[in-house]
Amino acid sequence: MSTPSPYSTIGPFFPFEFVDDCNDLTKFAGRKARGQHILLTGRVLEEGGVPTANTILEIWQPDANGVFRHPLDPRFQEVDPGFFGWGRARTDRDGWYRFPTVLPGRPREAGGRLRCAHANLMILAIGLTRRLVTTVFFSDAPDSADDPVLESVPHAARRRLFAAREPALDADGFPAYRFDVILRGQQETPFFLD
Repeated sequence: MSTPSPYSTIGPFFPFEFVDDCNDLTKFAGRKARGQHILLTGRVLEEGGVPTANTILEIWQPDANGVFRHPLDPRFQEVDPGFFGWGRARTDRDGWYRFPTVLPGRPREAGGRLRCAHANLMILAIGLTRRLVTTVFFSDAPDSADDPVLESVPHAARRRLFAAREPALDADGFPAYRFDVILRGQQETPFFLD
């Protein structure tokens, strides 16, 4: 396999220090977000467990009632005024990222079907030939979760899309949910075209 040329990759022009973190989704416009505040955290890893430093992650998700801050959401008028719904973070030298956020509610599709509670992640890093997009699901019963995105993923890989409650990572009074992003290899995170 050949190494991608620098002209076909997203990098290597990320700054060595990403200084514009806007990773806290628990407050917006001077207001506090409603719902259960949590910490979504994990590591971004290459094959073999090698951490990726300075990887950029963007998150967008519904509020605690399942409403996206977007005019195309049919319930947009009900959006939590204290929840922006979007954030950006970078990984540290050990590959860790963190998003203080809220446990997302279950959004409703236009036809009325409830989706599984989830957040969307986009990953940008040096050496990637395209941005990667995945979905992080939250459920106490992952094997019985019902969602059209999950239905598009082979059954054996579905559990890789669920954040796991990890009390050892609790911080600042927030319960932690861990979601590691594996960029390639046997346990690769399922990625989607957007």
